[in-house]
Amino acid sequence: MNNKQVAEQLLKIHAVLLSPKKPFQWASGIKSPIYTDNRKTIGYPKVRDTIANTLVKLIKTKYPDVNAIGGVATAGVPHAAIVADKMKLPMIYVRSHPKDHGTGKQIEGHLPENAKVVLIDDLISTGKSVLNATKAVKKAGIDVLGVAAIFSYQLQDSEKNFKAADVKFDTVTNYSTLIQLASDQGFVDKEELALLKKWRQNPWNWN
Repeated sequence: MNNKQVAEQLLKIHAVLLSPKKPFQWASGIKSPIYTDNRKTIGYPKVRDTIANTLVKLIKTKYPDVNAIGGVATAGVPHAAIVADKMKLPMIYVRSHPKDHGTGKQIEGHLPENAKVVLIDDLISTGKSVLNATKAVKKAGIDVLGVAAIFSYQLQDSEKNFKAADVKFDTVTNYSTLIQLASDQGFVDKEELALLKKWRQNPWNWN
């Protein structure tokens, strides 16, 4: 999907920051003209409701056989909880690693027999974290229909990683939609828009 309303809200509440001329440094070492913190969305009731409604629509359209919702810890969990509530479906959440105490669970919650799960995350960059969660859920014998997220950077690595893992994914909005909207609304000028487009093509060598 390329929902402009959600993209506009992310810009408005500064969940997404654009700085092509003074890029941010990611933990991976990538210098990026964009920084995304979708955790901010849970502090804005109207924004999180719009996101949840759009996720519900996406899931019903793309994954009509779904009968359970999963949240990827930590940022995907609140959105998964709201979506599961709206859809009246059971929910699980998936830790990044199994607990090192107690029963050592990585997956929390309860699912019906023959569960068909859609996992929800807040952001797709390379896809590695949500694919690790997907792998854990599949290992537990649970059918994962696909992944739904709020936003994707649309990096080539993510496409390759999801394809290699044979996992479908969809997002509410994406990088192309957001940067064009940012340009249309004066958040960035033409030169900055060109840099933003260049980054997506080659995140390691663009500036």
